[in-house]
Amino acid sequence: MPLQAQVQVGAQDINNYIPLLKGKKVAVVAHAASQVYTTKNAVHLIDTLRSHHINIVSIFAPEHGFRSREDNGALIRDEIDSLTQIPIISLHGKNRKPRPEHLAEIDILLFDLQDVGARFYTYLSTLHLVMEACAENNIPMILLDRPNPNGHYVDGPVMEDAYKGYLGKHNIPIVHGLTLGEFAKMINGEGWLVNGIQCELTVIKNQAYIHQTQYDLPLRPSPNLPNAQAVNLYPSLCLFEQTPVSIGRGTEKQFQGYGHPLFRGDYSFIPRPNFGAKKPKLEGEKCRGEDLSNHPKINRLELKWLIKAYAAYPDKENFFSPQFVKLSGTKSLEEQIQKGWSEKAIRKSWEPQLSAFKKTREKYLLYPN
Repeated sequence: MPLQAQVQVGAQDINNYIPLLKGKKVAVVAHAASQVYTTKNAVHLIDTLRSHHINIVSIFAPEHGFRSREDNGALIRDEIDSLTQIPIISLHGKNRKPRPEHLAEIDILLFDLQDVGARFYTYLSTLHLVMEACAENNIPMILLDRPNPNGHYVDGPVMEDAYKGYLGKHNIPIVHGLTLGEFAKMINGEGWLVNGIQCELTVIKNQAYIHQTQYDLPLRPSPNLPNAQAVNLYPSLCLFEQTPVSIGRGTEKQFQGYGHPLFRGDYSFIPRPNFGAKKPKLEGEKCRGEDLSNHPKINRLELKWLIKAYAAYPDKENFFSPQFVKLSGTKSLEEQIQKGWSEKAIRKSWEPQLSAFKKTREKYLLYPN
C-alpha cells in the first residue's frame, strides 16, 4: 500500500492557486486542519495566504468552528479572529449557507476542509451549500483537495429522498470513497445544486495520491476524531449516535469502542466532560462494552457491532431513535436488524443501488482507485 510520506495536499501546490488570488478579494472556508505542509513544518492556510499578501476579506467556519474546538452540533457564532482580525462567518449557526451579503464584496472563494469520507460528516453539506451560494452569486470557487482517509472503499446503504437533510443531501452510500474535489465535481456533474445550476469550480489536486494510499491525518479534522483508528471506525460507529449506546465521547477513546451500563464485558469506561464533549451521553455512568482501539483497519462498513449491541440491549423498542434514519439514510436498516437479518443479508440488499453509485462515481475520479 502506498505511504503518505509522498503525498502533497492541494494546499501545498501554492504555485497553482496563489496566482489566481493575486489582486482579488478572497473569502476562505477553512478550519484548524487547513494546513500547508513543508518538509520542516506546517503553516495554516490563512497564514500562508497572508504571507503572499492575499487580501482575505472573510473566513467561513464549518461545524466545530474555525479553530475546530467546538462540540459536535454546537452552534457557532460569528466573530472576529483574535489573531488576524479577519471576520469569521459561521456556517454552523443561524446560517449554513453564505448569504448574498456575505459574498457581495468577494471576487473569489477558496475552500479547504479535511473530510473523512462519510455521508453524514457535515463538511459535505457545507461544500454543497457553499457551491450553491457561489453559483447563485457568480463567484468562482477554488477547492484545495485533500486525501480521503476512508477513500479506499465504498459501502453502505444509499440515501433515500425521504430522509435527506443536513446529515445527507445526496443519494450516495454512507462511505462514498471520494475526495472533496471529486465530490464537488460530482455535485456539478449530477446537477445536484438547486435548479441544476453550476458552480465555476477549479480543483487543485493532491499529488502522489491514489485512493488506496494509507493516509493518516496529521491533525484531527474535528474534536472527537483524535487519531487514525477513530477516523477509520467513524463511519461504522457513528450509527450508534442515534441509539442509547456511547461511542466514547467524553473519554480519550472517542469512536474506538462502544458501551452501555446495561451491557456486560471486561472493557469499561465512564464518559465525563472533556474537549469536544461538554455533555457526553451517559455522563458519569460506567459503560461496559467492546474496546476497538486495536482492531485491524476495516475496509467496509461494519454492522456487526450495531447488531451485537441491539441484541444485548433489553428495551428493543427504544434502541433506535426516530433520527436514526438521518444517519442510515433508509428505514430498512433498523427494520432488518429488528427482524434478525444477518449482516450478509443486509449487505446484499444494498447491492443494486451501491453498484449504480460506483458506476456514477467513476466519472468524477481525479485519482486512480
